[in-house]
Amino acid sequence: MSRLAPARGLGAAKKGVQHWWLQRVSAIALVPLLLWFTASITQLAGADHATVTAWLARPVVAVLLVLVLFAAFYHLKLGLEVVIEDYVHSACAKHAMLLASGFGCVLLGAIAVFSVLKIAF
Repeated sequence: MSRLAPARGLGAAKKGVQHWWLQRVSAIALVPLLLWFTASITQLAGADHATVTAWLARPVVAVLLVLVLFAAFYHLKLGLEVVIEDYVHSACAKHAMLLASGFGCVLLGAIAVFSVLKIAF
């Protein structure tokens, strides 16, 4: 076996590089989405409930907001996994926390997307 073989296999766990890339891709996706979101919210500052609801009911806005939520919660899930894997040393606690954080991100993301879609439709 050559010295290059482990590098081609993406390391000991065979998924470390993929996780790293997914974090970077989700972060890059969040940049334009959060710039749009920040600009939109800034323009809506001081607006009444009916104006914000009408803005959110626009199809392009609803789709972009769902994309923001998906990318943000996915990026959060990936980041929490790294923190838990790096700093929790008990195997049982690590698995429980990974499961809880993954479930929490999915649950909160689904609630947020449902809220957007409920207002949009």
